[in-house]
Amino acid sequence: MIKNEEIDEKNLKDLDNICDECQKEDESVSQNLILTGFKICKSCRVSKTIFPI
Repeated sequence: MIKNEEIDEKNLKDLDNICDECQKEDESVSQNLILTGFKICKSCRVSKTIFPI
């Protein structure tokens, strides 16, 4: 059985506003996580759109 504390720690880690690509903290990370499912900032999202490789 999973305890509520373990679930809360996992949820808080996902919402820490730190980009997976550049490791910078930005408010747009949580917005992009909700919209696209990826933890990337606005800058990294634009660069991945222009240069997808």
